[in-house]
Amino acid sequence: MEPVVDPLKLKQILEAALLASDEPLSVERMARLFVHGELDSEEGRAQLRATLQALEADTVDRGYELVRVASGYRYQVRQSLAEWVGRLWEERPPRYSRALLETLALIAYRQPVTRGDIEDLRGVSVSPNIMRTLQERDWIRVVGEREAPGRPALYGTTRAFLDYFGLRALDQLPPLPEIRALLETAVEGGASAAASEPAASESAVSGPAASEPAVSEPAVSEHAMVDADPIGQDEDTSPGDTTSNAGPAEAGRAEGGTAGGAP
Repeated sequence: MEPVVDPLKLKQILEAALLASDEPLSVERMARLFVHGELDSEEGRAQLRATLQALEADTVDRGYELVRVASGYRYQVRQSLAEWVGRLWEERPPRYSRALLETLALIAYRQPVTRGDIEDLRGVSVSPNIMRTLQERDWIRVVGEREAPGRPALYGTTRAFLDYFGLRALDQLPPLPEIRALLETAVEGGASAAASEPAASESAVSGPAASEPAVSEPAVSEHAMVDADPIGQDEDTSPGDTTSNAGPAEAGRAEGGTAGGAP
């Protein structure tokens, strides 16, 4: 039997695993890095959480931080440094229309909903391209069918949606009025940027041009909407893991970016 891994070695292993992974790691997945006997048989997971807290403390004065999202833990670039880090990528980030963002917000807050529900709430029809784009990004998925004529599909958000926006659970979403204010600000900024170049609405990613101004996806996601969760709380069964939250994590980019070059 291998000896129990000492605290320093454990810290190095978890740090290396987090840096090497291209997606968030849960405590359960970290535990599988060790064979029987390498962790304390009774306090193994407590050891891991204590080590994660120590790693979080190590990043206090660094340009990256250790945060917990729906799928687990990850290193990511601090939001305050997005302006500079974003310059590493020459290509322009994708831009989304106000219609797409409003549709996503309605699904997040009213899920599960049908396309017809969204159209009733917005007062306009929802382009199939919008729904397809959101599904291709793995931000929404079909979670069931409504018992109604035609059995329309019910949509909900995914775990990847929570990861992208730096959320651990749906109850961390800011109040809907704040989301509307953010959309108004983003659309105004996107409209001025679009005025000097060809319009890019949801057509920029998946379909015919729309009349609404496009919004640029930030180099770093809107993690500023919520505070990152403190490290060390139980997450083996996330509160955000509802019927609508499942799917692969989207990490490793600047918006929720892994600190790939971090020490």
